[in-house]
Amino acid sequence: MYLTNAEEQIMKLLWKLEKAFIRDLLNEFPEPKPAPTTVITLLKRMIDKGFVSYRQCGNSREYFALVRKTDYFSDHFNGLIKDFFNDSKAQFASFFANETEMSQEELKELRDLVNKKIASKRLKK
Repeated sequence: MYLTNAEEQIMKLLWKLEKAFIRDLLNEFPEPKPAPTTVITLLKRMIDKGFVSYRQCGNSREYFALVRKTDYFSDHFNGLIKDFFNDSKAQFASFFANETEMSQEELKELRDLVNKKIASKRLKK
């Protein structure tokens, strides 16, 4: 299950702040800021989806993420690979390497990352 763009914007703020009251979230939004009722409605939907929870503090709620940022983006990213690259990470890597404007230094960094991953896979065998 994925978040809408508006929900994702709130989720990014929660990941950044770790926990937040409505006023904290509103303070982080750029202008024009959404109405508090809009943020509350989005948070309720995110709670229903299992992405967010809260702790009751008197009359206020302190919200926090239930899903880690890396887990969410990993799932989202793998979904893109499945939908657009026939579930082939190699096709994605080829597209990424060929269609992005990467400098020679960035390509070397990418090669080093891949080589380290290959080496770690060998050690596990």
